[in-house]
Formats: sequence, C-alpha cells, structure tokens
Amino acid sequence: MAGPNTRTQARASAADIEAAEWHARLGGRRLDAATIESFFAWRQSPVNAEAYRRVEAVWTESPGLGSDPQVAAALQEALSRSARRGKRPRLLWGLAAVGAAAALAGGFNFWLQARTVFSTGVGEARLIRLADGSSVRLDTASKVRVRFDGDRRLVELSEGQALFTVAHDAGRPFVVTAGDARVTALGTVFDVRRDAGDVRVTLVSGLVEVSGGGSAQRMAAGRQARVGADGLVTAAVDVGAETGWTEGRVVFRDTPLPAAVAEVNRYLSDKILLDPAAADGRAVNGVFRTGDREAFVAAAAQALGVRPVAEPDGSVRLTGASG
Repeated sequence: MAGPNTRTQARASAADIEAAEWHARLGGRRLDAATIESFFAWRQSPVNAEAYRRVEAVWTESPGLGSDPQVAAALQEALSRSARRGKRPRLLWGLAAVGAAAALAGGFNFWLQARTVFSTGVGEARLIRLADGSSVRLDTASKVRVRFDGDRRLVELSEGQALFTVAHDAGRPFVVTAGDARVTALGTVFDVRRDAGDVRVTLVSGLVEVSGGGSAQRMAAGRQARVGADGLVTAAVDVGAETGWTEGRVVFRDTPLPAAVAEVNRYLSDKILLDPAAADGRAVNGVFRTGDREAFVAAAAQALGVRPVAEPDGSVRLTGASG
C-alpha cells in the first residue's frame, strides 16, 4: 500500500484550485474582455502560471488525470465548488471520466482557439484592451482571435478591420495575421483590413514588418502595404482617411461610386443598391458618418444626379435617371 506521502494523496494548492476554476470559467460560451483581462492579471504570478500550465497539460498530454494527481485534486475541488454554488461547469464535468480524455483533446483545441475571440456585428465598433497593455479597436463586422503565450503575442484577423495599438515589449513581438499577410511589431499603431483576397496594412506610427506574397518589407509610418494577387505592394497613403472609421467617419476622394457604395454598405443592415447605369463615370468626394445612409444617398442624389428608390425590403436603390 502506498504511503501517506505518495503523489496519489497529493493535495491541491490554492493556485491549483484557482487554475482549475479559471479553466472551467474560460470554457464558457460567453466571455467578455474583462474576464480575459482578469485571467491574464491572475496568471502574471509565476505560481499561478505554473498551476495553469499543469491544468492545460492534462488536456493536451493525454491519457489524462491519472498522470498528475495534484491537478486531478484541483479539478475535483473546482467541480465541487461549482456544484455547491449551484453552477454546472461547462468543461470540468467531463474530466471525471479519464477514459474520455482522448476524445476531449480535439475539443480542447477548439476551445483554446475560441476562448479569446472578439467580434462585432454590422454597424458595431468595439475597443478591446489586452492584458499586455495593447488594445484592438474593431470596425464593423470584424473578428479577431487573440493568443498570448510566453514569448509571443499572436492575433488573427479573420474578417473585417482593426486598429492595433501595441504596447512595447522587445521580448515578445506582436504578430497579426490576416489571410496570407503577416505583420510583426514591437510597439506601434497600425490598421489591418481584410477583404476577399486582399489585405491592407496601414501604418500610423512606428515601424512594422509586413510579409506576404512571397516577400517581406519593413514599413514606415504613412505607408500602406497591400497583399493580394499581385503579391506585396507598398505606397504612401492618407493615414487620416484610411483610419477615419475609428472616429466614425468614411472619407471619399474621387472614389468611384460603386466603391463608395460598397464602403457605406459595410455599416448598414439595410443596404444601398446601385443600378449599373448609375455607376458609370461617377465619383464621390466627401466625408460621411458611418451608418448614415440618408446623408450619403441625399448627397449622391444632389451631386451625382442619381435617383433613390425605396425598395420593399428596406434597401434603397440608386438609379441613373434623376428625373
């Protein structure tokens, strides 16, 4: 019989129990920025970070709980606490069955990716403050996935647009990926927009390295990199116009009407439709509030000679005839 000091009788420390509780909490379907920030603040303690590493290892290094009785004790204690509070943990309930560890491993990988996903709906904007002091401002219909580990800060922009304000940390580069584009920074401000088959990176301040299309370039403030079918191309841009969305405005300078309509529609649930005859040879100049369909339609009607027609589904169609 094993003695009282064997690992099979190890008692969970306070950090182990808290780590297990965080693991259960982060496994929930709904997470907000405050929860994520609280977690990273808690994990700044080396003791807490090590405890959480052991909990994660239970998931990633199957066959399961039997490999670390101390972690198993922590998980069981967290389960008991949740039960006493009348809460049913979303992930820990399954950990009691060691035989299911292999099946849970795939689910854990999905959860690990999804637990720090932030998104916005159409017409919505959102500011996310990250645990390292950086921030991400999301534009309409956008989504990012954040992953921080010991020596990297990784963010994936899966759709839409975001402005990144990066806290300087020479030991941990801040890397943003969007499609085939990859942006690496230490401390800077830059905007990334992802459209179908095209990624634009606009540097507001500092320096970044942009790679994609088989090449890489270091870029200075005031320039924009495009990664698409033609590879990586950089050019000088009007940063204020490119990042105007952060102040709730879109800026058009000799913008073809179809492109202007497409931009305005990013912020609208009830879209603007454009007849082909209305698109020919017309360009838009002006500044508009994001989501202000009426102002844009009125300006287009007055300045460009198009006629707005209300559609039954709530959309507005611009036709070429003004009479």
